[in-house]
Amino acid sequence: MKKFGLAVLAASAMAIGAGAAHAGTTLDAIKSRGSLKCGVSTGLAGFSIADSQGKWTGIDVDYCRALATAIFGDASKVEFSPLTAQQRFTALQSGEIDVLSRNTTWTITRDASLGLEFAGVNFYDGQGFLVKKSLGVESAKQLDGATVCIQPGTTTELNLADYFRANNMSFKPFVAETDNVAAEALQAGSCDVYTTDRSGLAATRASQLANPADYVILPEVISKEPLGPVVRRGDDDFFTIAKWTMYALLETEEFGINSKNVDEMAKSTNPGIQRLLGVTDQIGSKVLGVDDKWVYNIIKQVGNYGEMYERDIVPIGLDKRGVNDLWTKGGLMYAPPIR
Repeated sequence: MKKFGLAVLAASAMAIGAGAAHAGTTLDAIKSRGSLKCGVSTGLAGFSIADSQGKWTGIDVDYCRALATAIFGDASKVEFSPLTAQQRFTALQSGEIDVLSRNTTWTITRDASLGLEFAGVNFYDGQGFLVKKSLGVESAKQLDGATVCIQPGTTTELNLADYFRANNMSFKPFVAETDNVAAEALQAGSCDVYTTDRSGLAATRASQLANPADYVILPEVISKEPLGPVVRRGDDDFFTIAKWTMYALLETEEFGINSKNVDEMAKSTNPGIQRLLGVTDQIGSKVLGVDDKWVYNIIKQVGNYGEMYERDIVPIGLDKRGVNDLWTKGGLMYAPPIR
């Protein structure tokens, strides 16, 4: 029994040692490279889209800049890789990117079986339907027999099938690899309706259709789509920084700290603000292994969540935050205490 006990202890020690050997490998690679590799969409206004000069904007892009700031103190130290829905998880699993910030829905299957970790939710959404007004449709329940544009490799495929089956309706799928292809097919009449997250429909209508006023988003919301950034499982240090970067964007908004007043707020005598901005307690260096001014740097260079929403999401027509407002204002956005 004594020998058995020693053997178990030895095996446990080897397992712990193996875990320690792998811990931090992603974060170490990022620091050694000098930049964060971030996977984004191929072009979705409000979330991640590049202009003619190659400059990326959007709430998913801003999250990556905030994460780069937490690690390096510099929001510019990030490389963006545009990925289709089908490419995104493979790119993350293979190490091609360090973080996936691409309007990706948090589900049990993705969380438990792909070797990935969701670092929080940066946008609560739901699936809807976009149609031409001339079709004369006022409800998704009038879409029996419709040809539906849908992106492969997304949660929308299963949601669509479930909804039509539950309502005893049929549909014909039209596979569109990207949002651009779906928009073109809808305009050309190759499909009657385009289904995806309602934020994506708003972005498509606002930025990719020739006459946005000719299209309407139907009232039905047929799913829950909590969207957020994803990292590989196995590097707890990096996952922790990725997660608390998301929370820092919310906590600062709750305190009323933004990019314009952060210097003045750093002089506050409020203990919570002092702790958050690294004036006291040294949480950054003691807990996360980053600069004590990590939150200050994020807000100074990128802004808080509310600023990101105003800058990125409001222009596509989603001016009411609803569930994406802070919990103090009736929304779902809530950060655990940073202390």
